[in-house]
Amino acid sequence: MAGQPAPPPLPAFFEYAAEPSWRAVEFISDLHLTSELPATFERWALYMRETSADAVFILGDLFEVWVGDDVRAMGGFEADAADVLAQSASRRTLGFMAGNRDFLVGVDLLRDCGMLALPDPTVLDAWGQRVLLSHGDALCLADVGYQAYRAEVRSPAWRRAVLARPLAERLQLARTMRDASQAHQRSQVTWADVDPAAAVAWMHAVGAHDLVHGHTHRPGSEVIAPGFTRHVLSDWDCDASPRRAQVLRLTRDGFARIELGP
Repeated sequence: MAGQPAPPPLPAFFEYAAEPSWRAVEFISDLHLTSELPATFERWALYMRETSADAVFILGDLFEVWVGDDVRAMGGFEADAADVLAQSASRRTLGFMAGNRDFLVGVDLLRDCGMLALPDPTVLDAWGQRVLLSHGDALCLADVGYQAYRAEVRSPAWRRAVLARPLAERLQLARTMRDASQAHQRSQVTWADVDPAAAVAWMHAVGAHDLVHGHTHRPGSEVIAPGFTRHVLSDWDCDASPRRAQVLRLTRDGFARIELGP
């Protein structure tokens, strides 16, 4: 398609091997937690306390916005969320991958909460299966404008410049960026989806037959080429009707989707 960039080469990726004793790994993404959605926050906190999984991998957009790890000093929602993460990480392996909303999560939050940093992409090696994990936005190639924006805000120079600003300025910048993002979404006839050819190229390069990603808010599993399957994570919204709160679970028997009750 004219104007669409070439499929991106596979970035340097991280590999994580599951412990032999593990029985289950669970994946969540796109909760977009905010103080404005208290029911979603409470359902997430309950899930993080009660899940029986040996590991939970958060694949981006846990938060609607994160303006820097120092925001926890204000107390309130961000500090409460950090407490939930720390308590969960004391019971199981907890991995965090940045999304397009919370890419300013830094080493301070990860360290203080005991979370494992998951670069995008990461390969999980569990029970003889190799699973490619990604937030998914880097593979939405049809949205050329977003890809240009992503390259800018993910650069170390942009990150340093923004984090050097006072917290109040960062909060205002976040509101402006959020409004612009929502306006961009409303302008799209359909949201860009992951490019299948690029996804298969990444899976082939790392020797994985399954891709788990979020970002698109289109939950489901589908074969995108012979021998290659993608599993799209659900977004969460327990303040809406109907409510949404779904987990993707991986065991020795394969993948299963779990709908969380009230």
